Amino acid sequence: MNGRCPSCEEFSVDPPRDPEGAPILRLVGVDKVLDGKKVLDNVDLDVPRNRITAIIGLSGAGKSVLLKHMIGLLRPDRGQVLLDGVDLCNLSRKELFETRRRFGMLFQSGALFDSLDVFENVAFPLREKTTLGEEQIRERVQVFLRKVGLEGAGGKFPDELSGGMVRRVALARAMVMDPEIILFDEPTTGLDPIIRNSVLCLICRTFREHKFTMVMISHDIPDIFHWCHHVVVVHDGKVIEAGMPEAVKSSVNPIVRQLVEGDIRGPVHLM
Repeated sequence: MNGRCPSCEEFSVDPPRDPEGAPILRLVGVDKVLDGKKVLDNVDLDVPRNRITAIIGLSGAGKSVLLKHMIGLLRPDRGQVLLDGVDLCNLSRKELFETRRRFGMLFQSGALFDSLDVFENVAFPLREKTTLGEEQIRERVQVFLRKVGLEGAGGKFPDELSGGMVRRVALARAMVMDPEIILFDEPTTGLDPIIRNSVLCLICRTFREHKFTMVMISHDIPDIFHWCHHVVVVHDGKVIEAGMPEAVKSSVNPIVRQLVEGDIRGPVHLM
């Protein structure tokens, strides 16, 4: 189905139900104004634990700002950002720094350091945030490069890598600290369909092996519905729909329908 690899069959054959119990992350009544514009408007959002959540919406809808609130890079003007029930806004700087160790982040286009080779890019969080010795760092980096299929590529520099390889290095760097939650800001932007599917398949295989909680901003609509367990639709800074992929695809909300179908006709006028 749309290029899915065999290891991702759980998504197409029998998608897991949203888990019972408290979500790992919650945004409650979150408002945010940036440069005089209300970017988030009374957002309520739950991120289920040990699932892949996709956040979709038009460009400028507020998706990346949501991610920055989840990891505490931005604080809401109003509302709460709760991680296992603890409001990030109430944490001291030191407590917030420690809390961020629970997160990995894959930025748009990979965001590798051009001056560092692949090995040092992946090793960077370990050098900055741990007291591991050189041999321990080397072993750990090699393990994660092997997981993303780049064993032996440690000496290459970012400008020697294809777009897909850059995203794989970025995923290894996001995983190397063994986080509970990985945030992906448009991990497949600018990739051709085959490489895009290979990156999504790698994300799925990583989920199956580690059961990370994953939150992924994506414009790969409608394909992204096949690669996640939970979908959140954001429009004009509001969450207008959330649920399992099939439920969101079947939504009667006209904005959601237009987004899913990619129809230029509808309530959203871009031309």
